[in-house]
Amino acid sequence: MTTKKTSGRGSRDLRVRVKTARGRKLSSTRWLERQLNDPYVQRAKREGYRGRAAFKILELDDKYHFLVPGARVVDLGCAPGGWCQVAVPRVNALGEKKGKPQGTVLGVDLQEVEPVPGAEIHQLDFLEDGADDKVKAWLGGKADVVMSDMAAASSGHKQTDHLRIIALCEAAAELAFDVLEEGGTFVAKVLAGGAENELQARLKRAFRKVANVKPPASRSDSSEKFVVATGFRGRPKDERGGMEDGGDGDMEDGED
Repeated sequence: MTTKKTSGRGSRDLRVRVKTARGRKLSSTRWLERQLNDPYVQRAKREGYRGRAAFKILELDDKYHFLVPGARVVDLGCAPGGWCQVAVPRVNALGEKKGKPQGTVLGVDLQEVEPVPGAEIHQLDFLEDGADDKVKAWLGGKADVVMSDMAAASSGHKQTDHLRIIALCEAAAELAFDVLEEGGTFVAKVLAGGAENELQARLKRAFRKVANVKPPASRSDSSEKFVVATGFRGRPKDERGGMEDGGDGDMEDGED
């Protein structure tokens, strides 16, 4: 690894350059170089978070304030646990904020996840039949927040990856419809690409407000964005066997 010096008296570009080692792909070298120079990666290490993704939920919550003391939170696909780490102090899951209600953080993932102090983590495929009942049993009731930073394994084909992550987001929304308390919040990662229109329409019918946000911690060269749906009103009427109400929820697009 080397650092590149720039012109100018006493000035130096401290960006780390990684040489491609024998047997290592150029793409791997570029990934390693990006990680070493990413300020969010460096900050995560300093502050004890398990990954840079923790700052995405921090920034989203700083704007929309859904992780409040006493909230019951479900983190879908919670590995490696960074979002749970953020949620625990904000909802007062450890009861350390005296005089504030104590919340609950429930993480679920297909794989085993290293314990997060203050969070209850279960190994579960949230797509399986009865997963929503298990979640409600573990929570002791309904959730105030369902959040997901899940992404399907990359295929290298942009449109295929887009469709896969939208399918995951739709599945997460289905669980949210079943476990959210009235007034609750749904937060999930999506990839821009066009196929999310139907999902957005469903969320607009189920929530009072739906926003699309790219937080600062999301890399500028990434097509990811986050949908933040607040004010849950219940599963859309047309999906409960009743008449469709046409959807009068507010829709906004924003970028911090």
